[in-house]
Amino acid sequence: MVKFRYIHHACFILETETDAIIFDPFLDGNPAGITADDIKVSHVLVSHAHADHIGDAAAIAKHNKALLISTAEIAGWAESNDIKAHAMHLGGTHLFPFGKVRVTPAFHGSGIAGGHACGFIVDFYGTTIYFAGDTALFSDMRLLSELENIDYAVLPIGDNFTMGPSDALMAIKLLGVKKVIPIHYNTWPIIAQDPLKFKELAEESTNAKVFIVKPATSLELV
Repeated sequence: MVKFRYIHHACFILETETDAIIFDPFLDGNPAGITADDIKVSHVLVSHAHADHIGDAAAIAKHNKALLISTAEIAGWAESNDIKAHAMHLGGTHLFPFGKVRVTPAFHGSGIAGGHACGFIVDFYGTTIYFAGDTALFSDMRLLSELENIDYAVLPIGDNFTMGPSDALMAIKLLGVKKVIPIHYNTWPIIAQDPLKFKELAEESTNAKVFIVKPATSLELV
């Protein structure tokens, strides 16, 4: 069984009884008061180098002797800071002990010189999650479900910095996914959104079911 453990903002952990990986580990202000020392993972995935995404990646990777997976520019930064890293880039795939990672485009700033923001499609012990990262809506999302059999799409809905709710609804249609988890909202007033309204609209206008996972809670992925 795979569990989606939501920390807050865009940070979450995929875990089984024997392994765990963390995405965009920004821990500041999380409601459970979790620190880097509390995190036990084998891999750290970073979509881009803005502070609210790369956050505590270095501390977590060092504390766990975990492998950091990201774009080549962020991987280079990690290695320069004595962190084990695996460099990838847009369109690339690689097999890791937990499963396959595909790096997808994300239309957003990179936060690092010469870089590019990204998302990930991750097969984690047989459950496939599309983490869109911080991104605008883009029409080639329709290709992603042709490349991988996506079980859950994890999409930002906060607006201002990323897709807002209406664009995220279009993303669901382009992706053709059946299960959606909204993230990247209500961290600050500028990205305040009503996830229940988003769920209502999405389930009325698409074939997807929306799972609202509150920060500091978990969802079993089935």
